[in-house]
Amino acid sequence: MPRDDDNKRNFALRDQTGNETSVFSGRTPRQAALKAARRLDPAGAEQHADRTELRLREKGTKKVHIYEGWAWEEEAPDDSPDWMPEEITEANVSKEGIEHLEEI
Repeated sequence: MPRDDDNKRNFALRDQTGNETSVFSGRTPRQAALKAARRLDPAGAEQHADRTELRLREKGTKKVHIYEGWAWEEEAPDDSPDWMPEEITEANVSKEGIEHLEEI
């Protein structure tokens, strides 16, 4: 059971029209952005990953954290557990800025 004092915050993923489609939690906006980026369509091993803008609104605030995110597939490490697939999705993000909304 998770502890109540783990300081997790919720961030809503916003699309281009402002609709909030998913919620990701994390202690920092970057942690939530990495979780969102792992759901992007991953590039193959020999391709360059497409970069996608991720807009995450911190729940309870008017702040929108803007990231550029991308994902790719890699082979699982040799010491991975049996349940882990042979190909895993990795992701990275780069912070582009913060936007303040007029209304929620």
